[in-house]
Amino acid sequence: MMKKNYFKNILGFTLVEVLIGVVISTVMMAAMYTTYTVVNNSFSQVTDRAKISRSGRDIVEMLMRDIRMAGFKYILGTNTFTSDIHGVDFPTRSYLEFQGGDTTIALSHDPIIIETGASALGFSIDGSPTGESRHDTAKDQCCDRIHIVYDDFNQNDDDQPYKRYKITYYARPVNDGGDRRYAAFKTVQSWSQGLDDTNGAWVVDCPECYEGQKIRDHLVDMEFIPLDVAGRRITPLPRPGADVVARENLYKIRAIDVRLTFRSKKEFYKFKPKAGSPRFVKALGDRTRAFLDKYLRESVVVTIHTRNIGSGI
Repeated sequence: MMKKNYFKNILGFTLVEVLIGVVISTVMMAAMYTTYTVVNNSFSQVTDRAKISRSGRDIVEMLMRDIRMAGFKYILGTNTFTSDIHGVDFPTRSYLEFQGGDTTIALSHDPIIIETGASALGFSIDGSPTGESRHDTAKDQCCDRIHIVYDDFNQNDDDQPYKRYKITYYARPVNDGGDRRYAAFKTVQSWSQGLDDTNGAWVVDCPECYEGQKIRDHLVDMEFIPLDVAGRRITPLPRPGADVVARENLYKIRAIDVRLTFRSKKEFYKFKPKAGSPRFVKALGDRTRAFLDKYLRESVVVTIHTRNIGSGI
């Protein structure tokens, strides 16, 4: 038979003790969640910074390779290569037509040509063409465009052993669900001119060519500044056309200062800056810009030396 005082000897928690335990557990869980949120946000910010840095490095590597090749001429010299199709020895030097000087930018074979700011875009922010003047986006100063030309040689191509390529880096607007921004694009053209031809044309239908390939998104600005042998900025800007000084400056380029600025894909900061103290993106030239949103923007700056333009380096 159960004793009357049996339940008096069973240990347990009172209601007050249970409530205290619940409160303490809640506080601890809240603290752990807050800590997790802070750590996760910090990790996301570090990841965003790393992505921006990686985007800059990837394009810089491409630019370095192409700018260093600008103006390269392949000289085969004395050789024993014979064309099976034409039955003649390959020329010792490039036979390809060269168009420079007072020609247009689109046709030019000059090693490096830079178009600056909005004049290089040719597109409005919504992606529509702005016409030949290319000045409709003057208030939005992004981005420079650079054309790079160099030669190569392919001994297995009997019809056109000497090659010439034009590499163009530029920006175009992107409107993705209301997120209006820019992206970096690249076009590779080849000069088509057979051994028996005296004239040629730029084409994009060669195996290694492509047009308008997006290479990086979330671009803020892309700036190219040509420097002479003394490291001074070259003015007027080297380019073909009627301006004699600008045309002569095409072969004074010894290096290119490059600035690439990208922004984070998502909003980075918690608060927008005040109108009186915006966040700035510094330019190498006179294109410093202010922003009042929550995005992170960071720049990669590098000087790339040319190897095949002029002399006295």
